[in-house]
Amino acid sequence: MTDRTERYRDGGQRRRSAGDLLVGCITGRKTKWLILVAGVVAVAVAGPLAGKLVPLENNSPNSFLPGSAASTRVLDAEESHARTATTPAVVVYQRSQGLTASDRMTVSQARHQIADGHLPGTTAAGPVSLSANGNAASFSVPISTAIAQETLGKDIAAIREIVHRGAVPTTTHPAPDILQVAVGGPAGSAADALGAFSGIDGKLLGVTVVIVAVLLLLIYRSPVLWLVPLVSVVFAAGWSEGFAYLLAKSGFVVSGMSVGILTVLVFGAGTDYALLLTARYREELRRHHDHHDAMAAALRRAGPAIATSGATVILALLCLLAAQLNDISALGPTCAAGILCALVAQLVFLPALLLALGRRVFWPLVPHNGDQLAVGSGPWGRFGRLLLRRRRTAWIGLTVVLGICSLGLFAYRGGVNQQNGFRGPVGSVAAQRLLAANFPAGSGAPATVLVRPASRAPQAEAVARSTPGVAAVSPAAPLGHAAIVEVTLAAAPTSQSAVRTVDTLRSRLSATVGPGTLVGGETATNVDLTAAAAHDLDLIIPLVLVVVLAMLALLLRSVIAPLVLVATVVLSYLGSLGVSAVVFRGVFGFPGFDPTVPILGFLFLVALGVDYNIFLMTRVREETTAGASHGVVAGLASTGTVITSAGIVLAATFAVLGVLPLIALTEVGFLVAFGVLVDTVLVRTALVPALAIDIGPRLWWPSRLADRSREADAGRPVV
Repeated sequence: MTDRTERYRDGGQRRRSAGDLLVGCITGRKTKWLILVAGVVAVAVAGPLAGKLVPLENNSPNSFLPGSAASTRVLDAEESHARTATTPAVVVYQRSQGLTASDRMTVSQARHQIADGHLPGTTAAGPVSLSANGNAASFSVPISTAIAQETLGKDIAAIREIVHRGAVPTTTHPAPDILQVAVGGPAGSAADALGAFSGIDGKLLGVTVVIVAVLLLLIYRSPVLWLVPLVSVVFAAGWSEGFAYLLAKSGFVVSGMSVGILTVLVFGAGTDYALLLTARYREELRRHHDHHDAMAAALRRAGPAIATSGATVILALLCLLAAQLNDISALGPTCAAGILCALVAQLVFLPALLLALGRRVFWPLVPHNGDQLAVGSGPWGRFGRLLLRRRRTAWIGLTVVLGICSLGLFAYRGGVNQQNGFRGPVGSVAAQRLLAANFPAGSGAPATVLVRPASRAPQAEAVARSTPGVAAVSPAAPLGHAAIVEVTLAAAPTSQSAVRTVDTLRSRLSATVGPGTLVGGETATNVDLTAAAAHDLDLIIPLVLVVVLAMLALLLRSVIAPLVLVATVVLSYLGSLGVSAVVFRGVFGFPGFDPTVPILGFLFLVALGVDYNIFLMTRVREETTAGASHGVVAGLASTGTVITSAGIVLAATFAVLGVLPLIALTEVGFLVAFGVLVDTVLVRTALVPALAIDIGPRLWWPSRLADRSREADAGRPVV
């Protein structure tokens, strides 16, 4: 087949001219050098911006909430009046055999030293409170919510340094004659979260690069070739972090979690695109004498599938703009920009780099023009022919297996929040444990009730005192035409008991005092975060499904095929979520799911899972003119190795999130990595091909391909 025939075999010259012009520019003998120079310049511009991203990261739960949330409105009201909104750091001392007079002196001295330290975000420390059992003492240090997170972290570090001079940091099983101390409260939790993200970029990038490099070495078995896609994906990562900086600078809430997910997503998806293009380029090198012609053919054949796959992921990510949670909403354009960078790197920069290096980059397995192509042979070809005979058994059996895995959803529960979301011991969790053992557990993070007008404050105080689960109510403090009432809960602020108390308090205050009476504070923030996450899950899922179905329909020009592919990916997601629920509780011992994990898991597993089906089914469609069953077997034989390799790379990159000390990122990493492996090994390998064979030519209805494949099948013997 000549290049000209190949170029126009699926359509007219006018429809192909724009694509041919772009392909010609990328594969030109002179323009490839311009592309390489432009890529290096882009990294030189984006690199310094990426270095400025960390100070702009925002990891405060309050910043994640929409402005309409009750807890956000309470903070806004405080900040808009003379009263400065603060978040308390709570210092707790304990000696299990009872505080001595020397201990009380140590507590008092530490309180005065903190005041004398003139820390930039702190105000006057509160009075020292002694526990009824005589074993503990505590005081709070209000810290302004208006300061930068970096300043908050430094203030908490300074407070901990001061209090550790006279006592030892708390341990799980302390000696009875030791004075323990811990610093927690909402400010301590925020500082610990900030510390967990400290150095995340360098650590995550380093581990990801090593894993991708090792996998590429194993896949390519070449001392040189593995470096080429790695260089291009590193360039894409640099460009994407420059975009993330611009988004953060323009007001989007870019969190440390967003940056971590962006890194693994760009490396995983970018490497996948590189594997697919390089595999097709290697194949075309056996058909063309000139490697420029081979790359042009590879881009024409594999480029549309890769571009459509990337566009599907980008559009699915942009659906997150509809989310109520600000960090999830910002994750959409952040990661969409990352995928766009990965596409440009692998469809423009990588081809130019491969062309500059020539065939020798594949050494020692250099493909030459005229080498025999083993189409339909190998393990994947044999497996495809096995599916022809066992197709119904295969898809029914796998559907049952995934359905059984989905039963693990009965073990699903929420419960992960900022207080219990750390995988290792942290000061804020230790402080909460000491508070719960000696004081009302909610004393470190009281609920804040905003009452409008102020004349209704006594009524609000009475309602709060009569609410089950409330330990104490402070007298109202004026706030302009409103009033603030602080309510201490009996339960720990992140417990389900505290959540029920806040829900009851909100309901009673709204019914008795008025709907304008709002409840804020740490527990209320967690309640609002969970509610917003549930809203986003209900909204994002159908939006993503509509986008994916529309893109598949446009690409495959079919109604049946997109429905089948999306159904298999959703089943894969449910099975992966069910297994994850069991693993998180029974193996890892996590308290539950972070509320954002199901949203992110669905988005990445559906969008990225459809990726592999796109790569498979576009090749199947290309081969189906010779018969529906033949098309499935040929497509599976041609793409089996490269797609499996791509799935392993993507799973490994997301698994890297597990090296970070936050439960939420570990859960996202495990869910996506496990789901990608399920999708790659079971769904794309066997379930989809078996269904495609069983459905036959009807899979491509209403396109003409259905009739052509039916006619071809009529003249082909059944295997």
